[in-house]
Amino acid sequence: MSRFKNRILARIFTRFPKLVDRIAEKTEAIQVEGIPWAPVRKPLEISRIAIVTTAGVHLRSQPPFDMKDSQGDPSYRELPSHTPKEDYIITHDYYDHTDADRDINIVYPIDRLKEMKEAGLIGDVAGKNYGFMGHIEGPHIDTLVRKTAPEVARKLKYEGVDIALLTPG
Repeated sequence: MSRFKNRILARIFTRFPKLVDRIAEKTEAIQVEGIPWAPVRKPLEISRIAIVTTAGVHLRSQPPFDMKDSQGDPSYRELPSHTPKEDYIITHDYYDHTDADRDINIVYPIDRLKEMKEAGLIGDVAGKNYGFMGHIEGPHIDTLVRKTAPEVARKLKYEGVDIALLTPG
């Protein structure tokens, strides 16, 4: 019943975004020290770019994100760049992804990055991109901040990624 309720609420919030604004106003923000951004150091034409999405994107062959835990799922899925579009799926009950189900590029613009590479606008597309589920609360925030996000950052660095394109759901 909970998953059904979440899907209905996601559709309502999509139609009436002011409701989301009201909820956000009452939600306590997480305090972060410093600015968690790094300047771009290379021209785009020679940069390797990866996608990190919080839209719940994963491969059909991978386990879905946990929708039974009301506080979310802080895990991630590796998304190889060469994967055919039809092998992607979205598991996320907290936003209406009807349009993204039709075209994954709405939340995971892998085809657009490949086109940019072919046009010489970017140097390369990372071999692996990463999918998270963006609805994270409670103790899972600590897991995300201290474990899974740094793990993905290390993997991106190891692969020589210069820029991470962050896409929400």
